[in-house]
Amino acid sequence: MENGMKTETPSAPAFESKNEYKLRTFQSSLNLLAHILIGIVVGSCLFFAYRNGLPLGNMAIHIVLCVLGYHLLMAESILSLSPYNGWSSHLRIVDKRRAHWILQILGSGLAIAGSIIMSRHKVTNWDSLHGKFALVALVFTTVSLVNGLASLYAYEIQKLVPLPGRLSKVTHICFGIVAFGASTISLCYGFQNNAFRNFFGQANTETLIGLSAGFTAIILINPCITFVARLIACSNIKGEL
Repeated sequence: MENGMKTETPSAPAFESKNEYKLRTFQSSLNLLAHILIGIVVGSCLFFAYRNGLPLGNMAIHIVLCVLGYHLLMAESILSLSPYNGWSSHLRIVDKRRAHWILQILGSGLAIAGSIIMSRHKVTNWDSLHGKFALVALVFTTVSLVNGLASLYAYEIQKLVPLPGRLSKVTHICFGIVAFGASTISLCYGFQNNAFRNFFGQANTETLIGLSAGFTAIILINPCITFVARLIACSNIKGEL
């Protein structure tokens, strides 16, 4: 209330067109949907892992660590950089990056630990499609984590090694996309395990596979766009040299 007159606060910036507002709303809604799908899938996996109570066996520990590592913490790590992510959209860019790194380190650590525990438990490893895609996810997760440190200190590294400064960031995004995509494919093949399928039923199992594919597609949209944009930028810089 000012000078006896009621003033209204605009719900969107004055310079934002109606189409831009609709696009932002749509993208924010997709982001919210991704969080819901993550909760359903991760919750279902944890429910299955704890179905027999404590203590957990090696298989259950593998499920808990890998699902929390890949599809909760690493998923949130990727979403934290999205401008439409609910819990991180108000953060400064430096805080977004800090949250991204904390979540990625924690998620990678859990996922790697879960993979190692299962590989030590099984006599034959990486022979099934679930195992093969898990191996791809494990390798690219490890490489992405190491490469991410190079991306974080790209300016300092460039002083020592004359490499394009944006190259480490482009490869970090690429490795992350492959790692997360492979982890979801591995998860979907894991859903086809007889014990899981018998516990939830075929219809619910197929639903979980669809939900996993859905949130993975939503999560990877922004990184894929960023990857293509940075790749084009690097190509343009190379062409100017």
